[in-house]
Amino acid sequence: MKYPEDMASPKIELANRLFFRLYQCANMLHKTGSRAVEEEGLTTQQWAVLGALSRRQAQGGMSIGDLARYLMVTRQNLSGLISRMERDGHVCIAPDAQDRRSRIVTMTEGGRHVWLVLAQPKIRMYYQQLLADFSTDDVTHALHYLLKILENMRKLDAEWVGAEDDDTDAA
Repeated sequence: MKYPEDMASPKIELANRLFFRLYQCANMLHKTGSRAVEEEGLTTQQWAVLGALSRRQAQGGMSIGDLARYLMVTRQNLSGLISRMERDGHVCIAPDAQDRRSRIVTMTEGGRHVWLVLAQPKIRMYYQQLLADFSTDDVTHALHYLLKILENMRKLDAEWVGAEDDDTDAA
């Protein structure tokens, strides 16, 4: 089979390796990150939710929609996770005072204790182990490039969503 010329370019071959490594890293983050906090009854997804809710901007909680957008997950995936976290006493779900159709997720005192006292020391140790041979500049550069990739993915996603909306309008 003959491929178009640009499909075999060195940049495309490197891109394939890069995105495959990102995929592997995401899988290993889930596996090893969950192990790092499993004694606290957390998974990496719960860690991400507690981290999002611990930010200064989320002091009053976040709507499920805003939390899903921030974490870049579907509302459906987040809904079951939030229900389990509510059952475990980590978060509280309440109707939004401004929009009764919307629900606000806030971290409970128990969730704050798990996050700050129990999980944070283990998360810091996890980061130290993973980044032991990285300089501050290495981490800064890696973060910079990942943010560039993420921004380009967001733009592409918005284009695709816009194209889907155009297709729907035409139907």
